Amino acid sequence: MRHLSLFLACAMSCLLGASQETAPVMASWILNTTNATGYNGIPSNVQQVQYSDQNVYVSCTCIPGYDIGPWTGNPNQPANQNFVFKISRNPQQNVGTLVATPLGHMGVFRNGVSIFNALDAFSYNNQNIWHQDALPNEGLSFDECLGHPAPNGEYHHHVNPTCLYDDDNTTDHSALIGYAFDGFPIYGAYAFENTDGTGGIVRMRTSYQLRAITERTTLPNGTTLSANQYGPAVNGQYPLGKYIEDYEFIDGLGTLDVHNGRTCITPEYPEGIYAYFITIDQDNTPVYPYVIGPYFYGNVPSGNTGPQSGHNVPGVNEIVETFNPVGITELAASSIRFWPNPAQDVLNFASDRNVERVEWRTIAGQLVRTEMIRAASAVLNTNELAPGFYLVAMIDGAANHVIRVVIE
Repeated sequence: MRHLSLFLACAMSCLLGASQETAPVMASWILNTTNATGYNGIPSNVQQVQYSDQNVYVSCTCIPGYDIGPWTGNPNQPANQNFVFKISRNPQQNVGTLVATPLGHMGVFRNGVSIFNALDAFSYNNQNIWHQDALPNEGLSFDECLGHPAPNGEYHHHVNPTCLYDDDNTTDHSALIGYAFDGFPIYGAYAFENTDGTGGIVRMRTSYQLRAITERTTLPNGTTLSANQYGPAVNGQYPLGKYIEDYEFIDGLGTLDVHNGRTCITPEYPEGIYAYFITIDQDNTPVYPYVIGPYFYGNVPSGNTGPQSGHNVPGVNEIVETFNPVGITELAASSIRFWPNPAQDVLNFASDRNVERVEWRTIAGQLVRTEMIRAASAVLNTNELAPGFYLVAMIDGAANHVIRVVIE
């Protein structure tokens, strides 16, 4: 698969350009500040981020900044959706009746592309009982980035957005790649082994598995169906996995819960948060439920569920400010190298240009230390820093390169 050549730590660099009130949900979006265009000349990525004390509003077109298409057998074409999605800054667990992830968008990736659930909107005999899984039923129409357009022109992903981030990176915690409409973050497939942020980096594993059935006469919850509700027998035409009811949840089977997430420490949330994770196998093949499980973990505010409900009608209806990550321009990932990371006593760096100074900040953006370098390489002493996560900016007068560093 091809990958978008992303810059390192975009979310982290944005944090340095904002005040200490900045949260990842405000700073993690790929803002289009140059009027760049994508498919068919449509403005790409996120056009604007606005925020209040309670919400973040993400204006986007659903067109990414990388090439998309073609879509085999799919007559639909991407179109500018002019969406404004609302994401809560204070997400809360839903302790009442769970909210099902809907058809249409259920979240948004950091480049403004919609996230759809595992369904393709069709069911066996149109009975709304045996629901088709989009990957085996529509996968041929996915492009190389594993997305495709809906009939309304909404380009979206049901599964891993492989061009958005480096899903081949198995040694670092995966990037924060989006938010669900309940306000909780979505990460790629790799995370700290332990929920407290310790251990190595491991692939997050689904706790869903295919049921051992040859006849579709019962549902995963044990409900026995009447004969007129049976699905097709399992065979070559209707293999296991064609319908989402072919799967069952086994608590503890994998590392993730029924929602396809867990509460844990992440680089952007060092105090811990509930987070969803992309599920893929060792070959990067998407694994059910792909992004978010059948139900949201958190409470879902009104306005962002169901097809078209996030559209810019009526738009933002509260007083907001526009997020502006001042003074941050990123360098290509190949221009500066850092090692080792995690670090204990020293952090080395080498650049293709002189670096004027190095700024160390907390994950919240608080300045900890400034070192004047004026060199293209150096060895930075880290043994006086408290263990934890830091944002390290290499500033050369023209641009900043920012990484997340773990001090052990």
